[in-house]
Amino acid sequence: MNAHILVVDNEQRMCNVIRQSLEMDQYSVQTAFSGKEAIERINQSDFDIVISDLKMAPPDGLAVLKYVKQKNPATEVILITAFATQETALNAMKAGANDYLIKPFKMDELHIRVERIIKQKELLKENEKLKSLQGKTDYLEGIVGKSKKMREVYELVVRVAQQDATVLIRGESGTGKELIARSVHAKSNRKDLSMVSLNCAALPETLLESELFGHEKGAFTGAAQQKKGMFEIAHKSTLFLDEIGDLSPALQAKLLRVLQNHEIIRLGGTQTIKVDVRLITATHQNLEQMIAEQKFRSDLYYRINLFPINLPPLRERKEDIPELIEHFMQQFPEKVLSTRAKLSLIEYDFPGNVRELENIISRAAIVSDKVIENIVLSTSAPGIDHQDIAMLPEQGINIDQLNKSLIEQALEKAYGNKTKAAGLLGVSRRRLYSMMKTYGIDD
Repeated sequence: MNAHILVVDNEQRMCNVIRQSLEMDQYSVQTAFSGKEAIERINQSDFDIVISDLKMAPPDGLAVLKYVKQKNPATEVILITAFATQETALNAMKAGANDYLIKPFKMDELHIRVERIIKQKELLKENEKLKSLQGKTDYLEGIVGKSKKMREVYELVVRVAQQDATVLIRGESGTGKELIARSVHAKSNRKDLSMVSLNCAALPETLLESELFGHEKGAFTGAAQQKKGMFEIAHKSTLFLDEIGDLSPALQAKLLRVLQNHEIIRLGGTQTIKVDVRLITATHQNLEQMIAEQKFRSDLYYRINLFPINLPPLRERKEDIPELIEHFMQQFPEKVLSTRAKLSLIEYDFPGNVRELENIISRAAIVSDKVIENIVLSTSAPGIDHQDIAMLPEQGINIDQLNKSLIEQALEKAYGNKTKAAGLLGVSRRRLYSMMKTYGIDD
């Protein structure tokens, strides 16, 4: 995107330095040396981004910001100030500023903010393009996302829904596997009966067998009466087994027999019961590797993998994030998400996928006032016990050397990407820059 940028500052030298730096990245840049001149240029041209000093003779940067937002709300504004306070920043954000920079700043910081805005604009543009395609693709009720990868999923769902084939839905935790299963059922010939769901990882083996196949009265201690299993309950309908990879070898064998013979025997019983069930399974595990390790039966794998559907993780379909944000924010109609907060969500990789995005928005909406300014993103690596991260040795340590070493390691692991390095350290990017300056770490 060849962005059109206006730089406003009553210090002409600063204006020209910023212009020259941005032009090196092939941006189209104009300058204005006062708020009045800035407003004249805004009336003459449309800008993608306006970068303005805050403290100027009237009209100052805040007035320029308000004028920009009144004339063209799509134009994003970055304010620059040498006198930043929490109140200043809050007023700027409430007036519609996308971000602000504190003087003195490194030009790299400005470039990062400009690139973020351009990235967001490109994603929003792609999102609008996808919305225009809505009438051309069979989208699924309850599922948000019109990216190319999700459209491919929708097409697979429509193709398999009425064929009654066994479906295996694969994807990381939180990608929405059960929603896809419900969509397959809703478009099938079995849709008049409710789909039956069971998470294979949620119950111990003894209870899981009873849940799947039912039991007769007295089959085991506590079995006070006969109970139908999920297969019987799902007769003529669809049974969705989530986390199929967690089934024990014994239950895998019993499930295989059901798929082969279309009949079950309740625990403690002898009578075979015919069942007509469409099976949909899901897993986040690598079943092929489990087969190689003899943890999953290959014959069962070929039975359930007749029609695979692979769900992409959220980090591979980031163009869907703005629409997902809008969808989850509908639960909190009295709250507004700031542009800055939205940008931080778009940049985040979401190891927990769509479920994590929903949880983050819900938590932020609960703890924030009307405007959600700050988004708390998880930077904790799974499996780390933070109580044991740092053990002080008897001889003590040099805390400055330790901090410097940790920052350098984070930058190395992130290949110089400041945002990722800040995430590894659990600090903001602004805080990372400050720490790098403190410990003399070069860009």
